[in-house]
Amino acid sequence: MMQTVDGTLKLTTQLEMRVRVRLGGQIRDFRVVCREGGFVLLGRSRTYYAKQLAQHVVMEATSIPIIANEVEVN
Repeated sequence: MMQTVDGTLKLTTQLEMRVRVRLGGQIRDFRVVCREGGFVLLGRSRTYYAKQLAQHVVMEATSIPIIANEVEVN
């Protein structure tokens, strides 16, 4: 994953916005964090389905792997 800090920040911001638009607030405090080897998804959701859908939205938008989906379902 050869991205500049600015490029990575721009990409994570775009991914976060894409998930927010697609899920309409189903995930609270959603964030995408860049780690060694890929992205980590963070936030809180009431359903497992929304957690999975967020992961699919990010997967469709970039080829950078998701190494962990840590969206909490509660």
